[in-house]
Amino acid sequence: MDVSTPTTTTSLRRSLEAETPPILVELRPPRADLDAADSMDAWIDLHHALGRLAGTERHVLVTDSAVGQREEENLTHLLANLPSEVTRDRVVPILTCKHTLDYCTLYAERALAAGLQSLTVVGGDHGVGAPRCVPHAWELRRILQDHVPALELGGWANPHRDAQEQATFLTEDFHADFFLTQIVSHHRGATGIERLVGTLDRRGFELPGIAGVFLYRSPNRTTLDRLATYFPVPVDEVVADFESGLSAEEICARSIRAALDAGARGVYVSNLGLRGAGRRLTRILDALDALDART
Repeated sequence: MDVSTPTTTTSLRRSLEAETPPILVELRPPRADLDAADSMDAWIDLHHALGRLAGTERHVLVTDSAVGQREEENLTHLLANLPSEVTRDRVVPILTCKHTLDYCTLYAERALAAGLQSLTVVGGDHGVGAPRCVPHAWELRRILQDHVPALELGGWANPHRDAQEQATFLTEDFHADFFLTQIVSHHRGATGIERLVGTLDRRGFELPGIAGVFLYRSPNRTTLDRLATYFPVPVDEVVADFESGLSAEEICARSIRAALDAGARGVYVSNLGLRGAGRRLTRILDALDALDART
């Protein structure tokens, strides 16, 4: 199945219903603690990355204080700096519950008024930063669903947890049109997606899932161990992949293929960075095409 060509539909939910599974990209806005010059450089890099990625009709997720680090507000800068060639419905911000309720409802209003069609709402790390405005993300999605019903909402699931438990979360009071998953790979997590999708199918519940994969750029164990504090990382297996001669892009391509084969309706790629993100994605998709050609 060809996944290298971006979808031509606009709504993220509609793209997940298409025959060709979409490949999304997750980008991070600049950290809030950068000085003015570094922040400006980072926003310029994000501007160019969005132009190259979303400008080809590919949906781009933009994080909200990823891994507990406070970031510049994604929506303000996106609306001010989005390249003219990029339609706003290609951008899918992520909003955590770690803001006031008034802020969150106004954020959703601003997103819809600006032409965005989709918003992913997640809880946010309990252990760092501001407290959540509601205990669980589904509660905020329910509020936003009533407040801004025209906006597509996405949620979160963890395929590394029990499939029955996660399926129950997704089918009871989830209040979303799609869901993202925790990072998975061809070594770990793909079988969890298969179990989760199978459980949802048996329950007769259709909710498309977008699996997360990570571009591991090197076999450095210190870096991989640090990443493992945020999500499950198969450290030994990733190191072995590099030692076998696989490139970072080839390893990522194998994880994309495993997630799609497990039943994910789409994939988002993390850790492309900003400078050179489009070129890295092209190499990943070329590696995916080569992998598919051999099977």
